[in-house]
Amino acid sequence: MTQVPGTMSEALHELRATEVSAAVGSYTPIYISHAEGSILTDVDGQEYIDFGCGIGVTTLGHGHPAVLEAAIDQMRKFSHTLFTITPYDSYVKVAQQLNRIAPGDFVKKSVLSSTGAEAVENAIKIARAHTGRNGIAVLDHGYHGRTNLTLGLNYKAVPLATGAGPRPGEIYRAPNSHPYLDGMDGPTAARKAIAYLEKISGAENLACFLIEPIQGEGGVIEPAPGFLNEIQRWCNDNGIVVIADEIQTGLGRTGTLFASEHFDFVPDVVVTAKAIAGGIPVSAVTGRADIMDSMKPGALSGTFSGNPVGCAAALAVLDELTAPGMMDRSAEIGRMIQTGLRELQSRYSVIGDVRGRGALHGIELVHPDGSPHPEAFKAISKRALELGLLVLPGGSDGHVLRLLPAITVSDELIESALGILDRAFADFQASHSQ
Repeated sequence: MTQVPGTMSEALHELRATEVSAAVGSYTPIYISHAEGSILTDVDGQEYIDFGCGIGVTTLGHGHPAVLEAAIDQMRKFSHTLFTITPYDSYVKVAQQLNRIAPGDFVKKSVLSSTGAEAVENAIKIARAHTGRNGIAVLDHGYHGRTNLTLGLNYKAVPLATGAGPRPGEIYRAPNSHPYLDGMDGPTAARKAIAYLEKISGAENLACFLIEPIQGEGGVIEPAPGFLNEIQRWCNDNGIVVIADEIQTGLGRTGTLFASEHFDFVPDVVVTAKAIAGGIPVSAVTGRADIMDSMKPGALSGTFSGNPVGCAAALAVLDELTAPGMMDRSAEIGRMIQTGLRELQSRYSVIGDVRGRGALHGIELVHPDGSPHPEAFKAISKRALELGLLVLPGGSDGHVLRLLPAITVSDELIESALGILDRAFADFQASHSQ
């Protein structure tokens, strides 16, 4: 590392300012030339350990050989026909794989789309059609996308929805379980959320309850044991479709194929995207067959839904993720990161909490009084980048440092990343103790 950003990145950033809408932000000022495994190389030739994975997309690392080969082979055959015009077998096989591995021992069906936000909207449309109801329940600190409906589902309005006009109605937000802040056990937190929803909506009005089993953008918030199960029982008793948004937490990131498995949580419908095709836009809704068949033929799909190149890549990704030992490796990465972060927490008072599973972890940064410390995140993440480590922001106050490495990352790179974080925290502590 010489200068971050380098001179070529700086030049590209100046060009970008005149050519790209200011509404498209970038978290870092570095421009990437190529990537391999868990290493990003910028246009100035500088290398960075990637603990962001494009916000959880490249779970198998950059340029995974099997995924790359599958996509290239499909490109040589055909790149597009549209499944609703002339179908192809890879779409059916992706659906078959998802139906097999998604939580629940009931009969399932799937529908493919392009983005996570599109899949979330499809899941809600399906739930509304199935129940004949309109209401949508979500949790505080949740994030579900940037389309019109999902802007209303998100907890944060700024900057995501600022100036975008009125947000859709019939959305009811309930308090989440946040053990670090609320100190409540899971069932107690669930009863609080349920009582609130019954008051502001009424169970009979709700079509679905949309839940991230572990919130990602919200700050890697893991609910207390029993929270999701109590919510699920209430939904089942009242005919409310339970939708798990596993876009960030699914497909191996947390040490199991789906984060729901950690909580014995069995949603009616699961939404996946991000990691499913190694960087090619594919998303899916998988759920109980009777629910998934609630809409008429032609109601779901789009021009690029279940694109054949994406489907080919997805089949390779799913084969890798379900191979023996892969989830064991994801869990082992989690143990290594957790041990390292706990050691940092013992030495740096700015770390209020460490939480996460597998290759998804969050470091809550706080002032001495325990309040969120977004300035600490900015300083520490900037210093980490200068030292060669890319991390991500999180938390509704921008004060959680998120780590999302690939589950193929080596032990050596994990140790290097933890060493860089140690230096970044040490520099921050030194600068704030004077």
